[in-house]
Amino acid sequence: MKQYSADKIRNVAIVGHGGSGKTMLVEHLLYTAGAVDRVGSVDAGNTQSDYDPLEIRRKISISASIVPLEWHDHKINLIDVPGYPDFIGDLHGVARVVEAMIIVCEAKADLDVGFELAWEVAEQYGLAKCIFVNKLERDNADFDGLINTLHERYGRKVVCVQIPIGHQAAFSGVLDLLNMKVYKGKDRGVEMEELPTGYAEEAAERRDKMMDAAAEGDDELALKYLEGEDLNPLEIEHGLLVGTENGKVVPVLLGSAMSGIGVATLLDRIIGELPSPKDKPKDFEGRELKPDPDGPLAAFCFKSTADPYVGKLNYVRVFSGTLKHDMNVLNMNREKEERLHNMYFAHGKGQEPAQNVIAGDICVLAKLSDTHTGDTLTTGKDKIMLPPVEFPDPIYRVAIKPVAKSDEDKLGPALAKLLEEDPTLRYVRDAELHQEILEGMGDIHLDATIEKLKTRFGVSVSTEEARVPYRETIRAASKAQGRHKRQTGGKGQYGDCWIELSPVGRGEGFSFDNKVVGGSIPKNFIPAIEKGIRETMDHGFLAGFKVVDVKATVYDGSYHDVDSSEMAFKIAGSLAFKAAAENANPVILEPILELEVDVPDDTVGDVVGDLNGRRGRLQGMDPIAAGKTRVRAQVPMATMTRYALDLRSITKGRGRFRQNVSHYDELPHPEQQALMAEYQKRRSDHESDH
Repeated sequence: MKQYSADKIRNVAIVGHGGSGKTMLVEHLLYTAGAVDRVGSVDAGNTQSDYDPLEIRRKISISASIVPLEWHDHKINLIDVPGYPDFIGDLHGVARVVEAMIIVCEAKADLDVGFELAWEVAEQYGLAKCIFVNKLERDNADFDGLINTLHERYGRKVVCVQIPIGHQAAFSGVLDLLNMKVYKGKDRGVEMEELPTGYAEEAAERRDKMMDAAAEGDDELALKYLEGEDLNPLEIEHGLLVGTENGKVVPVLLGSAMSGIGVATLLDRIIGELPSPKDKPKDFEGRELKPDPDGPLAAFCFKSTADPYVGKLNYVRVFSGTLKHDMNVLNMNREKEERLHNMYFAHGKGQEPAQNVIAGDICVLAKLSDTHTGDTLTTGKDKIMLPPVEFPDPIYRVAIKPVAKSDEDKLGPALAKLLEEDPTLRYVRDAELHQEILEGMGDIHLDATIEKLKTRFGVSVSTEEARVPYRETIRAASKAQGRHKRQTGGKGQYGDCWIELSPVGRGEGFSFDNKVVGGSIPKNFIPAIEKGIRETMDHGFLAGFKVVDVKATVYDGSYHDVDSSEMAFKIAGSLAFKAAAENANPVILEPILELEVDVPDDTVGDVVGDLNGRRGRLQGMDPIAAGKTRVRAQVPMATMTRYALDLRSITKGRGRFRQNVSHYDELPHPEQQALMAEYQKRRSDHESDH
């Protein structure tokens, strides 16, 4: 593939809801452009963009894939982006490096959540948008219903530039409103026909609306149009390009990703009406980076993958300057130099060696020693650093456990590679709960990650529910003695102390005070008493959870000149604490989450009812956008284990939520009793085993 200047490049993300036909659309675009010799199939597992064994097995896209093609002396970098919300990280990463998104949707009256999500991200990153209406050949396909929904939701900037010829099973081609011709046939075998009878009135009406939109994109065209002159096809295309570039126009094209109808005209519109890097230079925190190959070097790593055989691959967009084979670059984020020995253009799974990659283009850099997603590559002279992508926080968690000792040894390195590949994953070793927690965007996301551990790195793990970090505390003051005495024939053990426990304010932690007078306990044994108390607090006394918000005061005791030791007083302190705590009105505390849930207005009642069932306390509701409400509540963490999945079900995937730990509150008595009974059972089982 030859080198193209920035004005001849189009960086386009193919996005939309899972199952809308994105991957098959990419297949037909590649075939029509002559980039491949045959059209692959998702069912057969031989598509260009879904090549990972996990994608082939599950028949869904899990990772963004770059597949370039050439069309009419232009290079189009197509990026097939996963449609399931669990893999939203790739959507944000890709949005950072493209100028336009083609949002694929089915021909039906209601919009899928993946469409809305893609639209929101495109708006967030200021991208040009184009809609491709797919599956017009399906039974119950409803093109008019979809267009009405789009106009209701997004207004008149959504503009039809094509209309279908035939409906459902009779769908046979597209009527292009730009030149008022009909395109029939599929893929490379497209034939142009004149406007058929019966379509003239609808075509004229929609063409007038298209001209209205095109005129709004350019002041000179607007003046000409207002004076009553029609715009010619070149002027309309220019107006649509400008309008699409600035977000005032969203063209609607159509076809069939299964048969290839409408694909050739889509390619024409990509180069005719979607902006190039030169048309739409990126602005980063007030600094515009023009795609000048001779300008200062600024290349951004938007995605990394870890392959056990090939090694690490970094996907990079060059915003300014030129990357050259064997050049030295500076990773500004790590303040480390890298040498570019292995540079490629990605072709799905395949790669084509590259000597130079100029501003506006996308490439793959292999085997860099310390470059990660979000890093900027520049030179020591230019020293440009681009802001990292803000990925959404994980919302679903499970505990994982290595199946065998060999898995335990390999788990850490394997997870480190997957975490580097996927910024929406998190891994935490929870020392308190003795669990290894894996966090992600949903159950499919974590299932896929666990499957990658097995297939890529040979690491098998089992899963269990992530435990809740309960706490224990007291509600009253209490005094007790702890006395440890043992005679074994030689030197004995003797420690004796009296302590007083008292509650302190929530969140104040633990404090220790020494009020021993008269030398009843030598000063050198006081730290041992405190240590015994602290260690006991770490393991709890009611149900095995850490004790918090307690003040302990040692005020009396006794010792033996020969038998007393630090160990004896440490044990005495532990015994005294347990005895006092049991009589201090003890209670178990549970963590309470501060929750914000953004939901469509028509699901607010169901969401609030569900939160009430989780012992949630409603804090308020605020309108945040047309048709959306933010519900604020405080909810016990213990009831939120599967909330990401349940909210998706309640809102049909349209709900979003954020959560953080707010405070601890008393656990209701029945739940306390259940935890205490479970703790006693574990202890008795452990004792019987030994």
